[in-house]
Amino acid sequence: MHDIRAIRDNPAAFDAALSKRGLAPMSEDLLKLDEGRRLEMQAIEETSAEANSFAKLAGKAKATGNDDEFKRLLSLSTKQKQNKILLTDNSQKLDKLLTARLAEIPNLPAKDVPVGTDENDNVEVSKWGTPRSIENALEHFDIAAVKHGMDFETAAKISGSRFVLLKGSIARLHRALAQFMLDVHTTENGLLEMNTPVLVRDEAMYGTDKLPKFAEDSYQTTEGNWLISTSEIPLTYIAAGEVMDASDLPRRYAAHTLCFRSEAGSAGRDTSGMLRQHQFEKVEMVSVTHPGESDAEQKRMLRCAEDLLERLEIPYRTVLLCTGDMGFGARRTFDIEAWLPGQNTYREISSVSTTGDFQARRMNARFKPADGGKPQFVHTLNGSGLAVGRCLIAVLENGQQPDGSVTIPAALHGHMGGKTTINADGTLG
Repeated sequence: MHDIRAIRDNPAAFDAALSKRGLAPMSEDLLKLDEGRRLEMQAIEETSAEANSFAKLAGKAKATGNDDEFKRLLSLSTKQKQNKILLTDNSQKLDKLLTARLAEIPNLPAKDVPVGTDENDNVEVSKWGTPRSIENALEHFDIAAVKHGMDFETAAKISGSRFVLLKGSIARLHRALAQFMLDVHTTENGLLEMNTPVLVRDEAMYGTDKLPKFAEDSYQTTEGNWLISTSEIPLTYIAAGEVMDASDLPRRYAAHTLCFRSEAGSAGRDTSGMLRQHQFEKVEMVSVTHPGESDAEQKRMLRCAEDLLERLEIPYRTVLLCTGDMGFGARRTFDIEAWLPGQNTYREISSVSTTGDFQARRMNARFKPADGGKPQFVHTLNGSGLAVGRCLIAVLENGQQPDGSVTIPAALHGHMGGKTTINADGTLG
């Protein structure tokens, strides 16, 4: 959510930032709406003052026995009170309209975000690892060891397309990855593990900028609740309506949850295998910070995610997203892309974003400065640490062997009961 006062103070800067996202100027229309709302509010105050003044004068007239003057003044006071009701109704309508307009506008990009149109304009900032030379590399679903444990046909019979049924060693490896991620985040990275609901209310979706923009990409129950697309939603909304002490910041959370997306805007994309599913699992990181610490916190979160891939021996590259590829609520996003030899390319496995105070304004999450000043909005950040299913794909494809088996990264041996290999027949070895 944008601060109308900031737009009022510097409309040119607001429009210039929107232009980096490829959007037309909006400040003029917003400020006209804001001016109308403020005029209504001023009229309410004047009308209220007049009503009170007429009421006082009516009281004096009554006290002096001037009954005609009393009735006249009382009538004027009553009329102004009725006018106030109408003006208040108009003011509330304008306020709701302005809020709705502001809620539809994406976050403004940070100054260091490259201007661009799509993913081709993203900027690579680092790269780690050298991809193995794998002759005739296969995609994950074609590897012999995987075929026994990744069943798309049965999943389709149960649920339809874009679902998968994991079995045996593949299901165990998937579970081990999530456990590994949580263990590192909670024992080494200082994140508090949370087990969150996966059904949330409208307010939580709105507060984390998923409504109204992404309604069609989400699943809503007949009772009105929403299935989460990421645990960023419940984790971030913990702070809603709070006024925290500065000493309580940062708050750092991690959660492993099921996630659900309708993928309404991705028809025909990544339909093979389990790269893009309606139901998937993710370990999410969320931080709630002091505004002055949010940029450093984003870099810290980015390293938390990158470190997991290094421990899993998966080559990756990190890119800074351009304005045209950045999400609605983000002011800066780094994507980590894992090397997938079966596709002979890097694919996104984590996005680490800072939203500034964009979400905090929507959900009224504030902190009390240490110097005792007025409460200020916190900054919120989120990042995948990591997408479990996509990480499974990366482990399988990078660990594939000529005999159809898959070598399990050493970092997971402890979570796999000491097993080091998924044999070509799907058994653990």
